[in-house]
Amino acid sequence: MVHPELYILRHGETFWNAENRMQGELDSPLTDKGELHAARQHEILRSRDLQGFHFYCSPQGRAFQTAAIALGGLAETIRTDDRLREIGVGDWSGRLRDELPMPKGPNPLMAQYEMAPNGEGFAAVKRRVKAFLDDLPGPSVIVTHGITGGIMRGLVIGEKAHRGQSPHGGQGCVYWLKNGEQHVLD
Repeated sequence: MVHPELYILRHGETFWNAENRMQGELDSPLTDKGELHAARQHEILRSRDLQGFHFYCSPQGRAFQTAAIALGGLAETIRTDDRLREIGVGDWSGRLRDELPMPKGPNPLMAQYEMAPNGEGFAAVKRRVKAFLDDLPGPSVIVTHGITGGIMRGLVIGEKAHRGQSPHGGQGCVYWLKNGEQHVLD
């Protein structure tokens, strides 16, 4: 499937990100650094031609707080969509990562999301994100979360979406997807 041009933003750093705490469906507000991340995203986007773009945001507070800063004065209307929420981590919501089992393997932090008791799992997130993408009416700016945004980028451009991951996990940058290619704007 051919997808429209997209700008995908991860929310800025939250207090729980700074504490290395699993958030999932719970929420923590942006830190001062997180507000600077969102302001940087605003600077990036205001230099882009967003004429005719649609604007979407996860309904979770940290994403909505980011959208208010990053899209302020750029978007007339920002629609929230529940399919953009972060992966549910079930019984591990709000827990410090250091308190949780750390699986072995190439990416143990990602594996924690998949093994969270009563968590959502990657396959379920992939289904809801695919449904969201299938419903897009055209070029869009999307404010979401780390896992959800990563899955979205993978669905749009494939495995190359995860090559050369940014050291900040996407906070403060903008992923620009166009014509099957990804560009990290920061």
